Amino acid sequence: MTYQETLDWLFVQLPMYQRQGAVAYKEDLSNTILLADHLGNPQEKFTSVHIAGTNGKGSTSHMLASVLQEAGYTVGLYTSPHLKDFRERIRINGVPVSEQYVVDFIATNKLFFEENQLSFFEMTVGMAFDYFASQEVDIAIIEVGLGGRLDSTNIITPEVSVITNIGLDHMQFLGDTHSEIAFEKGGIIKEGIPVVIGEYHPETEMVFDTLSRKRNAPLHKAYKFDAIPMKSDLTGTYQQHNIRTVQVVIAQLQHKGYGVGIQHIAKGLLNVVKNTGLQGRWQSLGEEPTIICDTGHNKEGLSYVLPQLETIDYDRLHIVLGVVSDKDLESILPLFPKHAIYYFCKPSVPRGMSAVKLQETASRFDLKGYPYESVEEALQMAKKDATPEDLIFIGGSTFVVAEVL
Repeated sequence: MTYQETLDWLFVQLPMYQRQGAVAYKEDLSNTILLADHLGNPQEKFTSVHIAGTNGKGSTSHMLASVLQEAGYTVGLYTSPHLKDFRERIRINGVPVSEQYVVDFIATNKLFFEENQLSFFEMTVGMAFDYFASQEVDIAIIEVGLGGRLDSTNIITPEVSVITNIGLDHMQFLGDTHSEIAFEKGGIIKEGIPVVIGEYHPETEMVFDTLSRKRNAPLHKAYKFDAIPMKSDLTGTYQQHNIRTVQVVIAQLQHKGYGVGIQHIAKGLLNVVKNTGLQGRWQSLGEEPTIICDTGHNKEGLSYVLPQLETIDYDRLHIVLGVVSDKDLESILPLFPKHAIYYFCKPSVPRGMSAVKLQETASRFDLKGYPYESVEEALQMAKKDATPEDLIFIGGSTFVVAEVL
């Protein structure tokens, strides 16, 4: 198969949570363990940092990778979902896995995948671990896909486990309360392995205290540390939480003998985009009018992102907004400013919510605007309506942002 045919097989034949929802969620790790055995347990051939959390885990993963690259390490980086190209999920020192590797990996293992009905996510994790092992990376930063305890990545034994924060997202899988979700994400805490918790929440602190004590895992609460003031090219104000978390994680790696100095941390934080290729975090797409996009898509993420709009001078605010169909609109729509002009759209994935339905629900929260057939059409209309002194914000879903990059 060609690269495109390989991707078509990956995306269409087998369920993938990000596109299809609940049908793709697996209840245990048996398939992943089976696959790892089939591949010769590549996850045992490299060291790693494991990162879970409702928000911030992507930015934190990329920041850590950038810092370690600046310190001279060969760094694998596994993240999800991708924005434009599948290969964004698997990188070494910022360079995506080659198309040929993807094609060869699927071709070599396709029969095994089909016989065992592996999911998209299981296959992708296996591919990442196999690639990092074959390329002999010094360390890999592994981002959890969904939850933690039952996530396909949770077969690694990392140098450090990281949980950025806990919010109410993916509740159909992870639980209805912060403490239930914390338990699922706390499933990445391993026996004797230090764990860093990024942000404080009153309902989750006891959960992490208990889990870490049961597993003899030294617990480090980043929110109790005074961060060294540092800037990042990831400019959202919410990134300060992630910068502090990264500093505490690096301190744990230093204790384990990793040669990372303060200059590497400072330079790594300033060069995240250049070193890792991260996109979609408070990213500027244009001026006159100012155009900003951000992948924040749940209550906690948007509560950080949306207030930042008011730090920018503008005459009028235009918001291109699309969401997926299982999004809890009752929790996120009250966060959006009522004075903005809205351009409702449907992201081009099966889970995308219709623009008309989104508009109807948004109108109950006094958010006024019109529905458009596509993200592109909505953005073009926003640009047409905006003056050079206006601000256009694009968000609500990772998939909406992916379509404008």
